[in-house]
Amino acid sequence: MRHVLSALVQNVPGVLAHISGMMASRGYNIDSLAVGETEDPNLSRMTFVVVGDDKLLEQVRKQLEKIVTVVRVDDISSQDHVERDLMLIKVSAPAGPKRSEIRELVDIFRGRIVDVGEQELMIEISGRESKIEAFIGRMRPYGILELVRTGRIAMVRGKGKSDEAPLLHESSIRKYVG
Repeated sequence: MRHVLSALVQNVPGVLAHISGMMASRGYNIDSLAVGETEDPNLSRMTFVVVGDDKLLEQVRKQLEKIVTVVRVDDISSQDHVERDLMLIKVSAPAGPKRSEIRELVDIFRGRIVDVGEQELMIEISGRESKIEAFIGRMRPYGILELVRTGRIAMVRGKGKSDEAPLLHESSIRKYVG
């Protein structure tokens, strides 16, 4: 089973290395990982995709919660949520009918052409993983020159921002730092 976990962490150097090192040392495979600052510049959100049963999910959660710089861990996949990936793809597109076909496909997939070269186009697509995969499949016949993707990001639907500050781990250094 595929699980999307969201970890709210302190925005301090070394957090990503510490967490990814812990996951690797325990043999947990991360299918996708995205990290970014939140609305609070002191906090970052790490979104993980891990594949495994509920037992594995619980082990990962417990290990993450033991880390001092981790403020909170949520299983996003167990709630109604929105998730997105972002991709930049460069495809061979010489002037003429092929370029026009690619432009039509970009429009159908609600993408954007972000760079135009003499022989290629760079396209930005965002959406669910299945949409990204489908677009890649449609671009293969034209010749994919380069491709880069972000990790998955996700957010729970419908809940407004909580007025409560995130609970800190008892040993958190954040309570001592401004």
